[in-house]
Amino acid sequence: MTARIAFIGGGNMASSLIGGIIANGADASNITASDPNLEQQQKLQQQFAINVTADNGQAIANSDIVVLAVKPQLMAEVCQAIKDLGLDLGAKLFISIAAGISVKRLKGLLGEHVAIVRTMPNTPALVGRGMTGLYAAADVSSEQAASAEQLMQAVGETCWVEQEDEINHIIAAAGSAPAYFFLFMEAMQQHAEQLGFSPEQARKLVQQAALGSAELVAANPDLELATLRANVTSKGGTTAEAIRVFEEQGVRKIVANAMDAAIARGREMESLF
Repeated sequence: MTARIAFIGGGNMASSLIGGIIANGADASNITASDPNLEQQQKLQQQFAINVTADNGQAIANSDIVVLAVKPQLMAEVCQAIKDLGLDLGAKLFISIAAGISVKRLKGLLGEHVAIVRTMPNTPALVGRGMTGLYAAADVSSEQAASAEQLMQAVGETCWVEQEDEINHIIAAAGSAPAYFFLFMEAMQQHAEQLGFSPEQARKLVQQAALGSAELVAANPDLELATLRANVTSKGGTTAEAIRVFEEQGVRKIVANAMDAAIARGREMESLF
């Protein structure tokens, strides 16, 4: 990317995005991270050789794209301070990676003329395997949308939604989903330990099975997930018996209920911040 990019907030997600876009050819000298924590500034500067500051105004003034990477509960305070700077924000693209903050709310804080793309990344972005949902306000140009997509693709795959509320669907299907898999893996590890394996052995068994399964899915895009499951479920075998228990105990309903709960909470959060 040739655009000048400012990150407001220098936490883990900002760090993963910075690393991703630099790995994809961005010039580190075009990237500035603003963070109030001096130790975090130094860490980012040493790791990526980017510009760092504690002054949001300085970072934004020298940028074309501004990535809002602060916690949702801090967003109102940070955006109001940005608006009070008196800069020409209409000449920049703002990208939010915060959950629960609507475009309408961001425009209310920054100004109705500001171009905003709302995104919902997930934590595998930290290892370049992220899945990010994106929603663009009506006044975002095709060039700006492409810039937002390029930035988020630096840490994984992307999926655009046409209606903003569908960002909450992204949260349920991808944003929160790593925790679902971690919970399942945690339960498997715990029982493997109860069966006599050491914690290290149990983790290795579960971790490699999960990693291999995900890679099999990615390597076979033309096969339905149901087909992949059937391919390892011999009739009358051990896997079939385990699947029978999952089905009898309502695993599909549990998953659906959990995803719906995530969607409902996402909508609630939009009224909190």
